[in-house]
Amino acid sequence: MTMKTGLMGLSIAALMSGAAMAETIGVSIATFDDAFLTALRGQIEAHASELDGVEVQIEDAQNDVGKQLNQIQNFAASGLDAIIVNPVDTDATQAMTQAAQNAGIPLVYVNREPVNRDELPDNQAYVASDETQSGTLLATEVCRLLKEAGKGSGARIIVLVGELSNQAARTRTQDVHDVVATDDCSFMTIAEEQTANWSQDEAENLMTNWLASDVKFDAVLANNDAMALGAIKAMKAGGVEMDTVIVGGIDGTAEALAAMKAGELDVTVFQDASGQAKEAVDTALKLAKGEAVEQTVHVPVEIVTPERVGDFEGRNGSVSSTDPSAG
Repeated sequence: MTMKTGLMGLSIAALMSGAAMAETIGVSIATFDDAFLTALRGQIEAHASELDGVEVQIEDAQNDVGKQLNQIQNFAASGLDAIIVNPVDTDATQAMTQAAQNAGIPLVYVNREPVNRDELPDNQAYVASDETQSGTLLATEVCRLLKEAGKGSGARIIVLVGELSNQAARTRTQDVHDVVATDDCSFMTIAEEQTANWSQDEAENLMTNWLASDVKFDAVLANNDAMALGAIKAMKAGGVEMDTVIVGGIDGTAEALAAMKAGELDVTVFQDASGQAKEAVDTALKLAKGEAVEQTVHVPVEIVTPERVGDFEGRNGSVSSTDPSAG
């Protein structure tokens, strides 16, 4: 063997070694048409870019369970190192878990709790906020604000619910019911409760119909910020004075914070897109290396009020980087 041939062999070996060290994570997001999930997706990309030899391949499931399962199966067939999934339907995650398990590839669910969370295999995990905290924080703060507004002797509230196939929507709604059932907040009565499927447009239509039907209410509690913003848009169009009604949401999106600064949104609960993204990517990489991880990782949530809105601006993206009409 000549020296030249030997050097070429060493160079090829070095390149192959470097390629072997590179890690690729497949990511399936339920929909790109969502303000918070857009922030989450951006933070996954940002965190991965800070890590040496880590790449992410992100795909839009377009709110289609079958499409998402196909994406996971394709990730597995491509021999990627790990998979991160933001599930379209949290009741349909068993098949996703099985597809990844059959391929021996680690999987991390992010932001939405899989129905089989307590039965995940050792190389799978779940990263999100604790939804019992987010819904409870929202309802408790609305309760306080209603008392502060002199409505502690009786108040009617509207609850806007996310997609019923999502555990987050069911839990956040139950949180409201649980707070209403307490002695401190039993003065609140639920006047209307309907699903708007996380959608700003659907929430706007619901509120427009309620106003046309002369439904009386003192507060609106939405499972997410987009629906709160839809309700606000309808109320403004209907001539409702925004200082006469309490409106709250969940996520802490850039659009919600802008509405809060404008005096239209009274409270939101901040979900940390950056924190969830970082934990999901780091957990996926640890699982890919065969390391032990916590199978449930809860990223803390925080209450956001007008007094603290400046502390959260920019943390979940900017208005220009997310779609204000998203659900």
